[in-house]
Amino acid sequence: MTTAALAYRAPAPYVVGITGPPGAGKSTLTDQLINVVLERGSFDGVDPFGEVSVLCVDPSSPFTGGAILGDRIRMQGHATNEHVFIRSMATRGHLGGLSLAVPDAVRVLGAANFRLVLVETVGVGQMEVDIASAADTTIVVVNPGWGDAMQANKAGLLEVADIFVINKADRAGVRETRRDLDQMLDLGGEHEWRPLILETVATTNSGVRELWDGVVAHRKFLDDGRLENHRRARMRVELDKVLAATVRSRVGDLAHGEAYEAQVSALLAGTTDPYQAAQTLLEGA
Repeated sequence: MTTAALAYRAPAPYVVGITGPPGAGKSTLTDQLINVVLERGSFDGVDPFGEVSVLCVDPSSPFTGGAILGDRIRMQGHATNEHVFIRSMATRGHLGGLSLAVPDAVRVLGAANFRLVLVETVGVGQMEVDIASAADTTIVVVNPGWGDAMQANKAGLLEVADIFVINKADRAGVRETRRDLDQMLDLGGEHEWRPLILETVATTNSGVRELWDGVVAHRKFLDDGRLENHRRARMRVELDKVLAATVRSRVGDLAHGEAYEAQVSALLAGTTDPYQAAQTLLEGA
């Protein structure tokens, strides 16, 4: 039995995703959240955990393809903590902020008996919101003055949040940012779970305990029969991605060799078209 097969037979950990635009303070906020998580030790007495794992999904190096580890400098206070496991992973060019390997890594951590995994993603742009399909609770971190109401309504990030965090709340513009987020939520109609809007100053630990209370509240909301449905939807997305990757790999195998070159020659000669050529290659595989 493969490692992946064993991992997927273990209980899945609870996944908290943390995402937002570059420079919002996600790494510093995650660092402070680790302290609170270890202090509390459970979801308000439910599903206790003595350890926490953190997956940091970073931009891929344009030279080596590996992760750029700059954000890990902000978490070096936990580097020697035996109760904290921190792992950086590269996006490998994946625009949604998550590499294909992240769901597998989460399940391996579950098999290693981690009950809570924090996934901090590379700062992403509009509509690139893969974290929502990989997390049980999604936190979107923004800063004061991040954008006006129209920008807030356009941003795909805002459509996936369970909790909004206005970080660097000691700066001007907090009231306006909160107003824009509230307006966006009002325009979205009724919410079975209306996303919380919280304020933090990660550098001073202000509001971080309240943030964890918000995560606990969302966990309790999901425990009312919603968590299984949420994870079923996640599994569909995950299976679709693996299926797509498998098909891409198969296409890569087909895109060379004598049969492939024969179809290229036929295209140049005008005796076939790309659709028929592709079908011929697939039928001959």
